[in-house]
Amino acid sequence: MDSIDYYDRYAVPYYEETVEFGMEEQIKRFVELLPESADVLDLGCGSGRDTVCLEEEGCVVTAMDGSEKMCELASIHTGKEVLHLRAEDMEFEDVFHGIWACAILGHFSPDRVKDIMAKILRALKDDGILYFSVQKGDRNGNYNGRYFYDYDREALNDLLDSFSNIKVLDIWKTSDVRTDKSNRWFNVLLRKEKQDE
Repeated sequence: MDSIDYYDRYAVPYYEETVEFGMEEQIKRFVELLPESADVLDLGCGSGRDTVCLEEEGCVVTAMDGSEKMCELASIHTGKEVLHLRAEDMEFEDVFHGIWACAILGHFSPDRVKDIMAKILRALKDDGILYFSVQKGDRNGNYNGRYFYDYDREALNDLLDSFSNIKVLDIWKTSDVRTDKSNRWFNVLLRKEKQDE
């Protein structure tokens, strides 16, 4: 069972577990960097919780998830169509002012995550903003049906240093808003820089 299979199988309990958690601080910091009425991709939107918040902040949101069952639940929650597409299969180019990628990159192994990151950056317009979060820790493997790769600061820096066309704006740590407060997350905001011709 890969991570998408997990979310298809456990879509309802996952939805119920996550739909009420607030990401207001992170969303506010992200939206402040965007133009008015920005086109934003909610990558791996899950329950659609953040899609709703981003739209309340004035963004025009494309919600997307790799799990068909999560897409169905998110569509009900958001009242809008949700794109059923895996991150590794997307082929957007120069489309979005911002991409919101909350807790998705940790589902990709170190040998795959840079390809996913490259696709994300291709989808951003020049000067576009990316927010992503990854869990701080040392897991690397399948846990309760899902693959997780956790990051320390060295691994995070290695990922970011792989791309010459970004400017890191901020990195900060937060505690998990769920029951286990000991879980820590790296939050990253970066800007896609225009490349010289």
